[in-house]
Amino acid sequence: LVKVMWDFAISIESTINDWKKTPWKKIDIEAMDQECKKFGRELRGLDPTMRTWDPFIFMEASLKNLMTSLRAVTELQNPAIRDRHWVELMQTTQVKFSMDDSTTLKYLIDLNLHEYEEEVKSIVEKSVKEMNMEKQLRDIAAAWAGMEFGVEVHERTGIKLLKASEEMIEILEDHQAQLQNMTSSKYVAFFLQEVSSWQQKLSNADQIIGSWFEVQRKWQYLESIFIGSEDIRSQLPEDSKRFDYIDREFRALLAQMNSDRNVVRSTNRSGSKLYDHLEILLKMLLLCEKALNDYLETKRLSYPRFYFVSSADLLDILSNGNNPAMVSRHLTKLYDSVGKLNLIAGTRQAAGMIAKELEEYVAFIQNCDCSGKVEVWLNRVTDKMRETLRDQLKRS
Repeated sequence: LVKVMWDFAISIESTINDWKKTPWKKIDIEAMDQECKKFGRELRGLDPTMRTWDPFIFMEASLKNLMTSLRAVTELQNPAIRDRHWVELMQTTQVKFSMDDSTTLKYLIDLNLHEYEEEVKSIVEKSVKEMNMEKQLRDIAAAWAGMEFGVEVHERTGIKLLKASEEMIEILEDHQAQLQNMTSSKYVAFFLQEVSSWQQKLSNADQIIGSWFEVQRKWQYLESIFIGSEDIRSQLPEDSKRFDYIDREFRALLAQMNSDRNVVRSTNRSGSKLYDHLEILLKMLLLCEKALNDYLETKRLSYPRFYFVSSADLLDILSNGNNPAMVSRHLTKLYDSVGKLNLIAGTRQAAGMIAKELEEYVAFIQNCDCSGKVEVWLNRVTDKMRETLRDQLKRS
């Protein structure tokens, strides 16, 4: 029985020693595990009296520990494992070693991994989470490396305005959410600096995009009014000067943004105070807009039917106030059934009104003077309509 025991022990030891010479990356864990289970079955098949012998107990424990170590080695073969994780494993096992292609199974078995199975699982789990995080950060960097603002040409001036696609905004929101999730992960430590950097970059981009397009929208709306309308410039001289400054500053910022349309780079220039600059312009634009709205309100109060038209239409009416023919285009919005006025050629006198439908003509009882401020002569038109209709009703 003693000879059987030692022969069996030598067989196991010889097999394990051969395994220990195998480079760790080429280890066939599954085959080794099956072989260990086979040894275990054969060991348990020996004479029952041997089970109390020290060699039996030693071999049984060795096989059990080896199988546990092999499970740990399987975990460590995960491609997510990086050098820093090996360092962490060394600190855990308090054994120093170097990992390269020549490292054999012996080095790993000497770590007594069977004593650190849970720690190994924890390190591997951490490495997998970090690998996923690394991939996310790589994808984020790749996406924004080529992400640029679009361009649309401003019709009146021909300058190139910026444009942000819905896809870009969705990607920005998605990546910000991903980064926020990373910061709340317990595995973020190694990437914390990179995650924080991307959070700052995308936060700046988000903030500036929101502010930029609000400024750009208001500039587009007000540019044709304060730059293109002499009437408004004469009526609102101070606000026109303010808008002239806004226009110069906005165009300068736009030229800078157009020089590099990459979203992250253009919104994260070193030393740039783009957001602060935009906020100042926005406040000034709001002042111009308020002055314009107040001005339009005075016109609406003078001629209440102006409440029926949009601000854009009202501005068109005001800018063409000395041209009754141009104002006539808007009469259908001011009066329910009037299509246009019958203007006497070469004058600013209206002889009558023409219905919107069927073009029925009704002559005024007297010509209507359409000169002066538009709100004044439109009130005269309204009065002339009433007088004419009263006269028609009396005579009918």
